[in-house]
Amino acid sequence: MLLDYFGKDKLVTEITDDDVAKLVAWRRGHHKFKSDTVSDLLSPFTVNHTVTTLRKLFTRCKLWGVRFGHEPRWSKHLLKVPVERVRELSDDEADKLDAVMRPDYAPFFAFARASGLRLAECLLRWSEIDWSARQIVKLGKGGKRVTVPLTPEIRDIIGPLRGHHPEFVFTYVPRIISTKDGNSRRPLTYVGIQSYWRQLRKVSGVTSFRIHDYRHDFATKLLRETGNLRLVQKALNHASIKTTTRYAHVLDSEVAEAMERVSQNRKLRNPQSEKLKIV
Repeated sequence: MLLDYFGKDKLVTEITDDDVAKLVAWRRGHHKFKSDTVSDLLSPFTVNHTVTTLRKLFTRCKLWGVRFGHEPRWSKHLLKVPVERVRELSDDEADKLDAVMRPDYAPFFAFARASGLRLAECLLRWSEIDWSARQIVKLGKGGKRVTVPLTPEIRDIIGPLRGHHPEFVFTYVPRIISTKDGNSRRPLTYVGIQSYWRQLRKVSGVTSFRIHDYRHDFATKLLRETGNLRLVQKALNHASIKTTTRYAHVLDSEVAEAMERVSQNRKLRNPQSEKLKIV
């Protein structure tokens, strides 16, 4: 990416603040690509990743003895990254979605809610499911290996889908059915899921809930059940626990209850302190 922008003849020592500013503007005009289809513009986080990658190159050069007369002021080129909200799905909202959900799409969304995977990661192939080892193994964000336990709930979701398609797990029945290839079902796609989701939200009346919020819903409920941030980190395949701490607010009520129990235990062990208060 950096080589594409600067070219092979650009020296690192020639890169200035103005060059970095133009690099940021260039990256902000790029789009995400999903399933060969242009999607939204890159997020500030992704643009910042380009800047920090370039900064690491400068750091490496300095270790090799290279000296920079005017090193870019990196902090001024970093975009403000909004704090990602954490949104849960209420039982009432789940009921509204289920009431109008197409039967052929229902397994996909049930899997998204049960697995906590990202949208692109939910587009499973049968080759990624190891029934004997009871796990799903595939490449996720950044080409990293993602492993999901094949829980009884997930088995119940995808088990009945065997035989629908030779390669893809989640499929739909198109309005116009063609049997040229001997199969009336078509694989769900990233763009197709997003399109259907917009229609589903409109018909169901569920607002301000994104597909990605199924992942947040999964994480908050898992943390509330276990109280274990490390476990949630592993379940979400986060590289850093810092990313997982966005869900720590879920434990606020548990912390308050624990503090109250400590206070009550202290009073039981030292009743004399209560008598002093009365006097």
